[in-house]
Amino acid sequence: MADLLLELFSEEIPARMQKRAAEDLKKLITGGMADAGVTYESAAAFVTPRRLVLSVIGVIEQTPALREERRGPKVGAPEKAIEGFLRGAGVLREDLSVMNTPKGDFHMAVIETPGRKSVDIIAEVIEATIRKFPWPKSMRWGTGSLRWVRPLHSILSIFGNKEEVEIVPVDIDGIVSGDSTEGHRFMGAGRFSVLSFEDYEAKLKANFVMLDPVERADKIWHDATNAAFAVGMEVVEDRALLNEVAGLVEWPVVLMGEIATDFLELPPEVLTASMREHQKFFSVCNPKTGRVEKFITVANRETADDGATILAGNQKVLFARLSDAKFFWENDLRVPLQDMAAKLGSVTFHNKLGTQAERVERIAALAAEIAPMVGASPELAAEAARLCKADLMSAMVGEFPELQGLMGRYYAQHAGMDGAVALACEQHYSPLGPSDDVPNEPVSVAVALADKIDTLTGFWAIDEKPTGSKDPFALRRAALGVIRLVLENGLRISLKDVFDRYALKTARYLADYYPARGEQREFDPVVSEMVGNANNLLAFVHDRLKVYLKGKGISHDVIDACLAMPNNDDLTLLVKRAEALQAFLNTDDGTNLLQGYKRAVNILKAEEKKDGVAYEGEPDVKFAEADVERDLFAALSSGGAALETAIKAEDFAAAMAALALLRAPIDAFFDGVQVNAESAIVRRNRLCLLNQIRETMHRVAKFGEIAG
Repeated sequence: MADLLLELFSEEIPARMQKRAAEDLKKLITGGMADAGVTYESAAAFVTPRRLVLSVIGVIEQTPALREERRGPKVGAPEKAIEGFLRGAGVLREDLSVMNTPKGDFHMAVIETPGRKSVDIIAEVIEATIRKFPWPKSMRWGTGSLRWVRPLHSILSIFGNKEEVEIVPVDIDGIVSGDSTEGHRFMGAGRFSVLSFEDYEAKLKANFVMLDPVERADKIWHDATNAAFAVGMEVVEDRALLNEVAGLVEWPVVLMGEIATDFLELPPEVLTASMREHQKFFSVCNPKTGRVEKFITVANRETADDGATILAGNQKVLFARLSDAKFFWENDLRVPLQDMAAKLGSVTFHNKLGTQAERVERIAALAAEIAPMVGASPELAAEAARLCKADLMSAMVGEFPELQGLMGRYYAQHAGMDGAVALACEQHYSPLGPSDDVPNEPVSVAVALADKIDTLTGFWAIDEKPTGSKDPFALRRAALGVIRLVLENGLRISLKDVFDRYALKTARYLADYYPARGEQREFDPVVSEMVGNANNLLAFVHDRLKVYLKGKGISHDVIDACLAMPNNDDLTLLVKRAEALQAFLNTDDGTNLLQGYKRAVNILKAEEKKDGVAYEGEPDVKFAEADVERDLFAALSSGGAALETAIKAEDFAAAMAALALLRAPIDAFFDGVQVNAESAIVRRNRLCLLNQIRETMHRVAKFGEIAG
């Protein structure tokens, strides 16, 4: 066995491309080796700003010889078929033999492939990988044909073990592979040769290069948090920024600097956004005041003055950046939020759905309607909705779009508006994803729901629905937002009613909107179209609910069994039912009762089809001939009463407990009697009894939807 070490050394690789590039290198090289029969034990890829590295351990040194017997056309087949087989197998006519089979005699070729040295195969794989590497963006330089993310300087490729190492021969446009590399651009001691991955990693570290990006990130975070702790502060956690900065340096050196007092009164999020976006600085917060008072920067080298010159330069640039942020902040505070909102009339939301101002008015009307359903003031909900998009017209959000909503809260607070209105300005975008926090303040909930429902109904109205993996208007995210807002706040809302009523408002809007733009659309056809769309939209929300609940351990068929019940647009009730049903089916009673249900329904369907009648009549206990039959009558009677009480109370756990009591009587019934009795009266009575089993269980859920 031997090991492979490959390093592709270049100018700086953009941090955003590094992780994917390391994954692609590993996939392409190991995949090419495996396709050629070169097996190995393990592989690991690494990346720094200047190098892509792959280490493959336990590689076979030569591929085994292969012998394949390939069956061809039948003896006597047309000559063209035989010639095609010869070409595909790479053999001559005289090399063929005859194979006798029960289906006749066939030509057979024996194809022998000799083994090859792995190093030769690997050389071919490396060259092919480099030439077809899938960089998102690449460039050519000099006179060569190679495209790489940045100019490629050298290739280190060695293969072997402790006793003997050889260079894997690769020549890419005059860049010839070797066994050497170099360390840090400024602190390294020049080129050096290596004998193994361990030797390579150790010599890199001695030349101020930390190869593993995870190790670099851990060091940055460790040093940054220690530096902040030493002065009684905390680093604002930012995993994405940490990973990005780890991709900018080969030898991370953490430095902590001061933020000028001119800027300490700015909102901390503004400071953080400005430093993160432009300087890649971490914010350091004073936990006593909540203010961002210092910053962490990560240098790529050690200096004689311990980074003083680097910090001075960074602080000078930062002062200019924060001066801009302060200018935006102070100017925005001079503009009333209502005046910002008025400017939304000049911003198109969608060419078929009008301006942002028109959209805000729709959201305000809907928020006022939803408010009583969520315990909010309709007046406050409408006021918050009219202001919730205003900060989109602020200079601060224009510079830092990620602060939208948050700046709306600050501006509303500064204007002395009700706290619920200010909070709704920030929270109405939430939740943005499956792990985002869900608003729970009633006004925020009302506006957030209205915002997402307007998005869904509007794009449904103009037939801009998601298709396949394409969802340019993030409608799946909006639907998930509605689901989480309803469920995590325990809201009892009829979504179909909301969609239907809002569909009429949207239809009236569209009927007015299009003629104003020269396109005639009458109101009644638009209403009909919109109501149909509302039904379709509810189905879309149900599909997203299935995906959401699958992550919580509830299977699709269980949800389907509950969706088939009344009031399926009340998501809180629906999920309560589905959770109880899933828990019941996970028990032995649930599993066995489902089988009993299916047995009853299958018999019933078969007999109804054969007889051409529906056995929906009321069975009579006086025609029961066996004790197990009478026991089932009694169980269905008492169970039905218990079910009725539990369902009215929406206590689905109790409903499932009542169903569980039916398991033993149903099992005993099937074991003790024959449904198709000789007596026509008894047979009909028993079939009606099976129908009663079905109807009783259908009062909880449509068990026929469950695979079981």
